[in-house]
Amino acid sequence: MLPLDDNGTVWRPWDYSPSWTDVGCAVPAPGSCSWLQEHLLCFQENKNSRPRLPTGKDLHAYPWDKSSLKSISLDLQTFEKLDAYASKVSVKSSIEELVRTLLLQARTDLEKVRAVWMWICHHIEYDVVEYHNKSQRSSTPMDVLQTGKSICEGYAGLFEQMCRIAGIQCMKLSGYSKGYGYKTGQTFQGDSDHAWNAVYLDGRWHLLDSTWGSGSVDDSCRNFTFRYNEFYFLTHPALFINNHFPENSNWQLLKPTLTLKEFENNVWHKSNFYTVGMLCAHPDTPIIQTVNGKATISVESRSPALFMYKMKGTKEHGLMTLKKNGMKLEVYPQMTGNHKLEVFAKPHKGSEDLYNCVLEYTLECNSVDKNICFPKDLHQPVGPSWFTERQGFLRPSHPDPIIHTNDGRCSITFTLSKDLSVLASLHSDNSSLTEDVTRRYIMQIHRGTQIEFKIHLPHSGNFVLKIYTKKKADSGNYNYIFNYLISCPNTEVKWPVFPQYYSKWAEDYELLEPLSGLLPANRNVHFKLKLHGIAKVFVQCENTCPLTLSKDGFWEGTFNTSGCTEVFVMVLENANHKFYSHILKYEVETQ
Repeated sequence: MLPLDDNGTVWRPWDYSPSWTDVGCAVPAPGSCSWLQEHLLCFQENKNSRPRLPTGKDLHAYPWDKSSLKSISLDLQTFEKLDAYASKVSVKSSIEELVRTLLLQARTDLEKVRAVWMWICHHIEYDVVEYHNKSQRSSTPMDVLQTGKSICEGYAGLFEQMCRIAGIQCMKLSGYSKGYGYKTGQTFQGDSDHAWNAVYLDGRWHLLDSTWGSGSVDDSCRNFTFRYNEFYFLTHPALFINNHFPENSNWQLLKPTLTLKEFENNVWHKSNFYTVGMLCAHPDTPIIQTVNGKATISVESRSPALFMYKMKGTKEHGLMTLKKNGMKLEVYPQMTGNHKLEVFAKPHKGSEDLYNCVLEYTLECNSVDKNICFPKDLHQPVGPSWFTERQGFLRPSHPDPIIHTNDGRCSITFTLSKDLSVLASLHSDNSSLTEDVTRRYIMQIHRGTQIEFKIHLPHSGNFVLKIYTKKKADSGNYNYIFNYLISCPNTEVKWPVFPQYYSKWAEDYELLEPLSGLLPANRNVHFKLKLHGIAKVFVQCENTCPLTLSKDGFWEGTFNTSGCTEVFVMVLENANHKFYSHILKYEVETQ
């Protein structure tokens, strides 16, 4: 957000004395008699008039009704030519000449205001030097025009004068704001710190802030970047009040009006909150006190969006889940005290790859829940959602992000809506096993369009199950899609790996027995597999044992592990082939 000026004042209409340069009577250019005559009439008409204060017809209901971001019905596409023209006008000889040039392409009052707005937002940069050196401040409209720089007072003053020259009623307003330097939950006192404008269009007053519409400064307010922000043009008053509190409550343009205390206690919704498509957030207060070491935040959005968060600059110690229209976040600070929590979002369908900060809270943590410990490999958001559905994973057997298991086993199924190759991996902070080994604690089974993941955990604790995909026709790498958190408190759990799969193991094969990759020594072991399109199946160690195809389509047989250290399952894909292919490998317990 842009820095906030601390010398803002309210323009008082009863102190106003119209002049040739601020009512709309610009010095005429040669050949511009009709334009001059028009504005002479404007001057005579407005000479003794003054902008009226807001009345009941100017007011909007509070809180926001979630209908529109603007206080007036707009089709921004109709401004495309005007915006392009106004942003490129380079006149700086006088304010009157600048306005005359802008009005060449503006006919209605709305177009005139838009042209002035667009020019200022693209030509006046925030004066970071003036912001830090109050003694050097000069914010008269002509100074702002000639230098191309100013603080908010200068932006609002220039906007006001350009509008009046164009024949538009305009007010410069001052008050408190939540911008550069604002600390979540702070109180406001003393002089105003910001200035903005109100314009009179179609019989009503409307609010805008050209300072914040022009761009932003860095964290130290040493560098300004032009970054046009449409949000602050004719913003709906119920949204404008989120970070603008005028000295005169009438200029809130709200019914009912907010008190300063209510303004201070409202959560800080940045402009990106609304432009990305957010509607509301809970809690609606800027400071959240944890309960038993936990805080919960939820956001409602107009359409599906992607989210991330940071707490004290990290993404740890939280659990975020996507909802159809929004998200839910549970955070567990690992230290007592105050913590800054930032929530970021971006539209799913937008071309913009960057997440924008949309919310900021302060967490007050009085106690820590030491029982909550998320693995470092846990990626946010967690669990299935609308996003995973769009990636092809439908009808999850476990819709929640956390899977609880007491015996260390679980089975997760999905229906695949796309022709995908799927890969899964298991991760834990408390395991010395390599990733290749932990993959063997996952068995993947395909049955038509259904996919099943059988999980046997090597020990108790919290694990992350990550799922990756790629199109079967692609030869490239797998792409990460989502993950689950699997929790097992039972310290007695110690499952062995599944058998090792070879490349000849086809996707539609299914192993029913034995599931353990470690077979008992000197025991008869029953094998049962479903293998399609296979001529013969054998189990091999010291001896070779053929499996028999049963009437129900399973290859079955019993094999004794005496004298074996390794056992292989082999297949002959065609009766005319001479060579068998290994598809499974088992280890045998040592005696």
